[in-house]
Amino acid sequence: MPGKIMIVDETVSMRKILKRFFESSGYDVVAEAANGQDAVRLYMEHRPDLLTLDLALPVLDGFQAMKTIRRFDPQAKIVICSSMGQQQTVIQAIHSGAKDYVVKPILPGRLAELVEKLLYPVHEKR
Repeated sequence: MPGKIMIVDETVSMRKILKRFFESSGYDVVAEAANGQDAVRLYMEHRPDLLTLDLALPVLDGFQAMKTIRRFDPQAKIVICSSMGQQQTVIQAIHSGAKDYVVKPILPGRLAELVEKLLYPVHEKR
C-alpha cells in the first residue's frame, strides 16, 4: 500500500514538483495546502502518513502549523522542506517535532531516501 503524502508549500511550482516526485515514486498525494491554516485543516481531514511542510507560509507559519498538528497527532511524521537553512532554524524545527529537514533546492535522491526511511522502517520494506 503506497504511503499517503500531504504537501504544504506557498508556491504552486514547488507543490507541483513535489507532487510529481511523490507520484512517480509510487506514493499517493492526498492533499496540498498553500498556507498553514489549510495545512492544519487538511491534515486533520486526511491523516497522511507523511507531511512535507515549508516554514514560510501565510496565515499561519510552518512552526505554528506544526505545533497545532502535533497537538492533534503527536506521532505526525513531518519533514520540513524550506529555503531557510540556518542552523538555528533547523534545530528549532527538530525540537518542535519535525522528523527531518531538507533545504531547498531539494535533491530528489535525498528526499526519496528520507521518505522511505520514515514510512518504511528497516523491518517493513514495501
